[in-house]
Amino acid sequence: MNAGPLDTLLLKLNEGDPTAAEQVFLAYEPYLRMVVRRRLSAGLRAKFDSVDIVQSVWADLLDGFRKAKWSFHDANQLRGFLVKATHNRFVDRLRQHRTELERERALPQPDIEALASTRSSRVSESFEADELWRQMLEVCPPAHYELLELRRQGASLAAIAARTSLHQSSVRRILYDIARRIALRQAAGTR
Repeated sequence: MNAGPLDTLLLKLNEGDPTAAEQVFLAYEPYLRMVVRRRLSAGLRAKFDSVDIVQSVWADLLDGFRKAKWSFHDANQLRGFLVKATHNRFVDRLRQHRTELERERALPQPDIEALASTRSSRVSESFEADELWRQMLEVCPPAHYELLELRRQGASLAAIAARTSLHQSSVRRILYDIARRIALRQAAGTR
């Protein structure tokens, strides 16, 4: 903004013009967010962000701007006022969350592989898996039993292809075809 429109905007803001307050917010909001972001640690970012602080400050200041509580001589004075109000709100939020931040501890990362291998399945899950395996064997030609067994053991498509001398896309097509046959069979049984 150059001096002419800024002086006019400050004059309107000092008179309590709400559109001037909106223009000031739009002009200074990115700068104020940057002021807050510089002070935010990783722990604080989990609690609030720069937009929260700036909007909270603005909600409090808007009423004062509308009632012309303050008078600003120039843009530097207005910017200083806004930065100070934003800084004070940031410190207030920091104090609110200080105890939480001091007490928070990161949870240890679980060993996913160990959990997966030790997880006991429920009887219904085991029954459903056995039933699905039976259906897969019924719709699958005997030549592809080895392929199904390898997949059941968790082998990747590349490993199955290497073991069965099939191309990886052929393995994928065979598995897709088996799944399609089972789906068609289940759809016919539910009608």
